[in-house]
Order: sequence, then C-alpha cells, then structure tokens
Amino acid sequence: MTKLTGHYQSSIYAVIFIVLLFSACKKEKTKDVPIGKVQQGVFYLDLYEEGEIEAINSVNLSSPNLSWRYGNLKITQIVKDGTEVHKGDTVIVFDPSEVQKGVVEAESRMQMNMAELDKLEAQQQSELEDLQADFEVTRISQEISKIRFESAVYEANIKKKEIKLNLDKANIALERAKEQLANKIKIQKEEVRQRKLLIEQDKLRLEDAQASLKKLFIVSPEPGIVIINRSWSTNNKYQVGDQCWSGMPLIQLPDLSLLRATVKINEVDISKISKGLKVEIKPDAFSESMFKGEVISVANLAVNKDNKSKIKVFPVEIRLNDVSEKLLPGLSVSCRIIYGQLKDALYIPLDAIRNEADKYFVYKKIATGYEKTMVEVGPSNADYIVVTKGLTIKDKVALADPILTDEKDKTKKDNNSKDLNTNKKQS
Repeated sequence: MTKLTGHYQSSIYAVIFIVLLFSACKKEKTKDVPIGKVQQGVFYLDLYEEGEIEAINSVNLSSPNLSWRYGNLKITQIVKDGTEVHKGDTVIVFDPSEVQKGVVEAESRMQMNMAELDKLEAQQQSELEDLQADFEVTRISQEISKIRFESAVYEANIKKKEIKLNLDKANIALERAKEQLANKIKIQKEEVRQRKLLIEQDKLRLEDAQASLKKLFIVSPEPGIVIINRSWSTNNKYQVGDQCWSGMPLIQLPDLSLLRATVKINEVDISKISKGLKVEIKPDAFSESMFKGEVISVANLAVNKDNKSKIKVFPVEIRLNDVSEKLLPGLSVSCRIIYGQLKDALYIPLDAIRNEADKYFVYKKIATGYEKTMVEVGPSNADYIVVTKGLTIKDKVALADPILTDEKDKTKKDNNSKDLNTNKKQS
C-alpha cells in the first residue's frame, strides 16, 4: 500500500510538473504578444494634420516711406524676435547718415537762397531808383517841351515845327521810360518770386528731411509680441546690417487674443471637412497641453503642397477658442479635426486588424492561445477601426501576429542554444 501510494504520488507530481512546464512554455510562447481589448462607445472620425499658429489680426510695421534721395535704408538696431514690447517702445532704428546729410544740405541751400534774396532785393531797389530818376528827368524834359510848344504861337512856322518835333520826341521818351519802369518792376517781382520759390522748396526739403529723420526710429503703436519677417532676398529674418526699400513689412505685432492654425488637407479628404467642425490642437513644444478650435474656412481652390511638389492640397483655417501664453504665432501644432462620430460602436486598435484577399481577420485571445477570426469592419481613424461583425465587447485581440512572434521566439531560442553549445565546445 505504501509503495502504491508512493507511486501514485510520483504520478501526481509528474502530471503537475508537466502542467507547470506546459504553462511555463505557453507563457513564454505568448509573453511578447501585446493584447488589445474590444471597446464600445462613441467612435470619432478624425483627421490629423500638422499646421502653424498665426494671428488673425496683427499690426504690420514697415520700413518708412522716404525720398529716393536718401537711398536704401540700413538697419542699425532691431529688437529680438519674440520680444514682448509696450506701446511707444523703439523696435527698429535705421542708419540716419544719409538723412542727416539731407538736413544739412537743405539748411545750407535755404540759407544761401535767403542771402541771395536779400542781395537781389537790394540790387533791385538800386536799379529801380535809377530808373525812377531817369523817368523823372524824362518827364521834366517832356513838360519843358510842352511849355515851349504852347508858347510858340508867334514863332515862325519852321520854328514851330521844330518845337513840335521836340515835343513829340519828349513824349516818346517819356512813354518809353514809363514802359521801362513798369517792365523793370515786373521783372523784379518775378525774380523775387523765383528766389522765394527756391527758398520755399528748400524749406519743404528741410522739413521732409527732419520728418524723415524721425521716421528712422520705428516705435510700437501698441503692446505685443514681436514677430520679425523674413527678407525676400535672403529668406532669413531681418537683422542688423540688412538693407531694405521703403514700405517693406519688417515686423508683425499679432493680436494674441485671436489666433488661428492653417493646415493643408489632401484632395482625397477635403470633402470630409466643412466649417464649424471641432478641432483638438496640441502644440509640438507642449504636447501635454490640448486646446479647442473650430474650422472657420475651407479653401475652394487647391494649391501645390510646396514649391517642389505637385501634390494638391486645400488650405483650411482653424480658429483657436482658447487663449494661453503657450500659444504664440509661428508655433507648430498637431490638429485633430473631428468630422463625424458613431454612437455605440465596437472598435479595436488598428494594429490588431489584418487583411487577406480583401477579407479582414484578427487573432482573438482564447484559453489555449489565439484563434484566427474573420471580421467585418467599418470606418477607421488614426488609432482605431470599427468592427461590425465577428467580435464582442468581451473579446481580446492580439496587437501583433502571434505566429510571427512564435517564430521569432523560436529563432531566438535556437540561436541561444547554438551560442551555448559553441561556448561549451570552446571551453
């Protein structure tokens, strides 16, 4: 009886050992297969696209409009990109040397022309006095000739004729002197007018140069964050030493209370997008943060994705509903556009689904391992796919092919065994 009992116990121990060994092998066999659960609930249809934040409204600060006489503008000081500025802060200073030269030249010309005007007026006064004296002498001569003519009643006819000719001569001289005096006055007035016009032009140039000098110091009209534009010639942000033409936009002061993100949707998916769709926005630099948004504009015309690509995309604008100090223009963001939803849907991770000859299947978890199960699927998003037939909420599925995993483990064990045998032989 003792022997039988001992034999029976040995058999039990052997069975337990085999079960444990099988369990261990089974565990080893499946330990590397990740498992996913079948989930049920609201299934969101979405698209993920990368975009960049920009302000809907912003103040543009451009280089001043100056006269061509001052040449190109050269930046001597510029605030750092991303700096927070207040109203009245100086953000850009241009080289003032050419404008200061214009101020000096305008002042010199104006002073010279004013001195020339004084000289001209003095000279004209002297000339006018001489002409007036000559006119007065001629007038007196004409009066004398007139008196002689009136008193020559009893003179001989020849004498009367001579006196009459002298009177005519005096009248002509007087009329000519009068015309010369009038013409001289007109000429002098025009000379003075021309000189005063030059002075006025010099005055305007001086005022323009002085005003231009002030324009070289660009100040912020309101508080904001400085966003420096890129130069069209270098494609780099403007910096000290760069030259630019008048009127070129250099800096933006965005209104941070109204921001948008612009994404590019391919022509296959654009039909899914419409105004009013909700969007989840995650900045790349702050991936733990999420902000809400809404589609506000969908382009009607496609554009090239970039300069080197022929792929057509449609720009879509998304307004951010949230305001945060983390959200700044130029920040790269990932946008999840939710364009639909299915209520009470069964869905599994995309990694679990496989296809074969236009049919889909999964490896469903069962007690002894995994079972290949055919399924019917519906819509999918970036992470999950809807299952319409073949699974229940209680099922679990493999997220990796268990057959390939077994083969991989077997290959790994064979390699380890070979390495072990090799080491033994070498020892």
